Parts: sequence; structure tokens; C-alpha cells
Amino acid sequence: MAEQANPIISIRGLTKTYKGGHQALKGIDLDIQQGEILALLGPNGAGKTTLISTICGLVKPSTGSVTVGGYDIVTDYRKTRHLIGLVPQELTLGAFDLVADTVRFSRGLFGLPPNEEKIDEILTDLSLMDKKDAMVNRLSGGMKRRVLIAKALAHEPRVLFLDEPTAGVDVELRKDMWKLVEKLRQSGVTIILTTHYIEEAEEIADRVGVISDGKLLVIDEKSNLMDTLGKKQLMVDLRTPITQLPSQLSEFDLVLSMDGHRLTYTFDTQGEQTGITALLQAVSEAGLGLKDLNTSQSSLEDIFVNLVHKEQ
Repeated sequence: MAEQANPIISIRGLTKTYKGGHQALKGIDLDIQQGEILALLGPNGAGKTTLISTICGLVKPSTGSVTVGGYDIVTDYRKTRHLIGLVPQELTLGAFDLVADTVRFSRGLFGLPPNEEKIDEILTDLSLMDKKDAMVNRLSGGMKRRVLIAKALAHEPRVLFLDEPTAGVDVELRKDMWKLVEKLRQSGVTIILTTHYIEEAEEIADRVGVISDGKLLVIDEKSNLMDTLGKKQLMVDLRTPITQLPSQLSEFDLVLSMDGHRLTYTFDTQGEQTGITALLQAVSEAGLGLKDLNTSQSSLEDIFVNLVHKEQ
């Protein structure tokens, strides 16, 4: 994604220290471009929710600055809050409200005029039209999650935050949500999501940031992250099992499987030489018969775990 002159969100030197001394954010610098999908990964307590809450104006920063659409979150709070939609982790809904009324009320809170067509469009996109006149307390957990998203979209925000949006929801809702995310992005909405479901970040995000212990360890386009930090593995399947590695293979970083049928060789995709040609020649010289060759690339999950592990 090409850098733009004016990011929709700009964060500089952001810190947050709570009463009692816990430092939840430690000098975060981050620019988020309009129309991108950014996934923030990190373990519990890493600072993801604090970061989102600070940008949304729910938590006051200790030091640093945040602008949304060019407006400061502290001095221009009303303007920045109007630009933002937030879907929190917790299900915070009035039990006896009707679904449509909940969404209408949220729109009205931001001073927007009534627009039934827009309300119906949002409810349709979230498969909620048949629940339009249902009471919230009659809905399943997944349906309540959909209502939260509808509320967040009611005032037509330019930035949408999804804090652990698919935690504990069914696969159908997850698929609906990602379809909606793509539709919103096409209309120019910027989406920032925190997630534990790394495979989803891998599937839909343009960029991925990894947060641990209040620090942003890395932020990059997903493809660059995979190329730069990812490792590839070559699996060499042997026709006849072996019990130990022949001396000809001692110079290679190999792992022999328990059944003796497979050699696994890890190599750096960014290195000048992978060493694969030399390895295969050495396998031949050792008199081992090849049955099959396969390669696999490390996933975002592997990269995430390795980054956090190095930091600890």
C-alpha cells in the first residue's frame, strides 16, 4: 500500500500509565491510511484495547498525540468521535430495546437526521432485517454482536474499530462480517481490528501490527512481513527410513522425523543461497532414495509467536 501524505489516523509518542503505575502503552508511533484494513495482533494484556480506547477518546493518554482526520482527539473530541465507529468486546445493549430503535438511537446521538433507508441497508448487510422489530434480549449472542456492529455503523463513520469482533461467535457471522468489512473498505472506510484469530488477519488485512507489553514490535504490509520474517521449510521424504543422519548431511540444519521417513530443512527465503541444491546433492551422495519433496511457508501465527517470544 502506497503511503499517503495525510493518514486518516496519526499517532506519535503515545503512552498510557494507569493509576498504580501499570504502563499499558510505551511510546506508540503509527500512521493508518484511509481505506486500509489493519490487524493488530497481541496476547491478552498487550495494550491493544487501551490503544483503541485511547484513539476513540475513551481513555486519556498520558503523553503523546493522536489525530483522526486531522483533528486532535483531546482538543477536537467531538469531531474525532463523529468520525469513529467502535464495536467493543463486551455486549453492551439495552435488553428491552428493539433492534431498529437501538440503531436509530445511536444515529441520533451523533446528530444525524433519521434515515430509514440507511438503517435498513445496515440491517440487511448484517442479516438482521428479519430481527428489525425483535427485542435485543431475545437474540442469540451472535445476533447481539451484529447489533453492536449496526450501532457502530449507524452514524456512517469513516473509521471503524473492531475489538476482538469474532471472539465466541459462529462461523456464519464471521463470514458475514468479513464480507461487510470488504464492502465498507470499498466505500472508503478504514478498518482497524484486534484479533486472536490470526488466520483471519492473514486473510483480510492489508497490514499487520504486533503489539506486546505496550510496544509496537512490528508493523508492515502482510506480504512484506511474510517475506521478511517468514521461513520456508523443505520436506524431503525418503523411500527407505533411516535411524540417524549420515555424515554427509551433518553440515545441514536438518530434523529427522520419528519414523525416519522425512528430513525437514529450514531455510531463509531472503538469503543469497538457500542451500537446497547442495542438500539434495548430499542426500544423493549418502545413497538415500528420494520419494517426494514439499515446501511450506511459515504462517503469520509462527511469525507472531516468534516476535513475542523474542521480546520476552
